[in-house]
Amino acid sequence: MRALSVATIAPARRVRGRLSVPGDKSISHRYALLAALAEGTSCVQNYAPGADCQSSLACVRALGADVQTTSEGRVTLLGRGIAGWRSPTGPLDAGNSGTTMRLLAGLLAGQSFSATMIGDASLSRRPMRRVIEPLTRMGARIDAVAGHAPLTVHGGPLRAIDHVSTVPSAQVKSAVLLAGLLAEGTTRVTEPTQTRDHTERALPAFGLTVGVDDLTVSVASGQRALPQSLVVPGDFSSAAFWMVAAAALPGSRIEIEDVGLNPTRTGLLDVLKRFGARVEVHETSSSGGEPRGIILVEADRTNHIEIAPDEVPGLIDELPAIAALAAYGGEVSVRGAAELRVKETDRIAALVAGFRALGIDADEREDGFVIRGAGAPAGGVADAQGDHRMAMAFAIAALGARGESRIAGADAVVISYPGFFDTLSRLVA
Repeated sequence: MRALSVATIAPARRVRGRLSVPGDKSISHRYALLAALAEGTSCVQNYAPGADCQSSLACVRALGADVQTTSEGRVTLLGRGIAGWRSPTGPLDAGNSGTTMRLLAGLLAGQSFSATMIGDASLSRRPMRRVIEPLTRMGARIDAVAGHAPLTVHGGPLRAIDHVSTVPSAQVKSAVLLAGLLAEGTTRVTEPTQTRDHTERALPAFGLTVGVDDLTVSVASGQRALPQSLVVPGDFSSAAFWMVAAAALPGSRIEIEDVGLNPTRTGLLDVLKRFGARVEVHETSSSGGEPRGIILVEADRTNHIEIAPDEVPGLIDELPAIAALAAYGGEVSVRGAAELRVKETDRIAALVAGFRALGIDADEREDGFVIRGAGAPAGGVADAQGDHRMAMAFAIAALGARGESRIAGADAVVISYPGFFDTLSRLVA
């Protein structure tokens, strides 16, 4: 087993600067899959550089798409059409990417062949029953190991369903909708609350019709995806860590350019305002139905923050960053976030353990956590436990410590933000 990297974080007085962040992970996944469904050549610029999105490219390549990439984040993808995928010669490796595995399961369900999807140890522990169940109702046969990967999807004729989700999940919603493109009839998904709507925006971007009626989304079969040229906006969830640092450290000012402003993703901006930060947002353009623009965050004062259960679906990826707000004073309390326990790691347990290791008062709840700041923490050694968002959250929290801190397993950031620590060193003062 290779040794994990350790990042040393020195205390910082403030963070200042202007930057851009890598392409959005969620959008990049969807563009890769839909481009592979299209018949012809698509070009995607600013494709996310992290390992998760590279897993999606590797999988569609194994299914017959011709994929060319450049170091500047440009991906050219020759799709084979909605019925032109070929049977892979070996397992499709999703790596650490739950999005790849769940969304691809929906598309494989309607194929004329069987395919096995595997993942790393973390992905193999994550629950897949919520996506297996509706796809099975549509007519797919999926073999799993106690509801976990590896998954073998035996494709075949599908029938449309009306699926009512009991737990909000953009990945499950997307998997069912993508399967609906290959099913007979009109497939509908109804959620208990709004989740990120990147799939609903990506489908029309590739010439596909999607219906949206409040919390119900529908697609009809018999549609053809058209090749496109699209630009992925900067990843809001990656930008969240810089926004939190700027909101929490006195004298800080961060300006983030060309970042995605999808309204189902930007709940953090309201949280930062409630915390006491000054926040400005300027929308500048849109591509593929995804708005983008500039976000400016400046520190002002600190406050107590409570995240209620109805806010969680729109903040699920930003909660580790939000927790770091409390490292500098104030308190962050989160309820209704049990979903965090089945992410790349048990993020509730990992957050609390890591914050305590840095000298920050933290307690677990069954469905959340409480982080209490009491002046500058002492610093220490926090273990990211193989989770990219843990590594970044601990690094941001450690900026406010009295002494140096170390983040074990810091190399996990390659999953979503390979240049994170380089950018951090540039912004601190």
